Amino acid sequence: MKSITPHDQFFKGLAAHRMIASIKEPKHIETALALRNQLSGVFLLTGHIGVLKGYVDVFKEHQIPVFLHLEKIGGLNTDIYGLDYLAKVIKPAGIISTKTNVVKTAKKMGLITIQRFFLVDTEGLDNIAKSLCQTEPDIIEVMPARIPEMIGMVKAFTSLPIITGGLLFDESQAQECLRNGAAAISSSKPELWKGSYSFQEQKKLRKFI
Repeated sequence: MKSITPHDQFFKGLAAHRMIASIKEPKHIETALALRNQLSGVFLLTGHIGVLKGYVDVFKEHQIPVFLHLEKIGGLNTDIYGLDYLAKVIKPAGIISTKTNVVKTAKKMGLITIQRFFLVDTEGLDNIAKSLCQTEPDIIEVMPARIPEMIGMVKAFTSLPIITGGLLFDESQAQECLRNGAAAISSSKPELWKGSYSFQEQKKLRKFI
């Protein structure tokens, strides 16, 4: 029987769950594990090279796709050698980065790539469009989430799934992002991980599985 790949596992999870736990403190790892049936994955934004594999292995044991935000991990070099070590030894489902060259290299190594963008003005939309032509990540993350109408503007020039997060304080704000076309919400607030989130574009995600 063909084993499920991390790519398939994550995108199938997105078809059922709209929330991704962004973990900024080790103490929240246990909370994420306890809520694993409500999450499509976790974004790891804490730790260093000495503990990283242990953290990743814990999530993999519980069948939770884990993504490493490479700019937030201490001691991890993001050159070709560091990414090769990441892909072959630590083995997360994928990575998150704001850097175009890092995303391009990680994708070649078989990792699911999420490119993070910050929208601070309308020029940010042009930057996203130009960057996507160069990198072609698997998913994009747009921040902050408190400008949900911008999700629709990004969707006008890309068919990639869009994750959004940042400055979310309650479930109604997260739901607004989903209504505007976000594939999922990323949040560092455990109280939001427990919410029930709906999604109207499940058919569109199937082509990525």
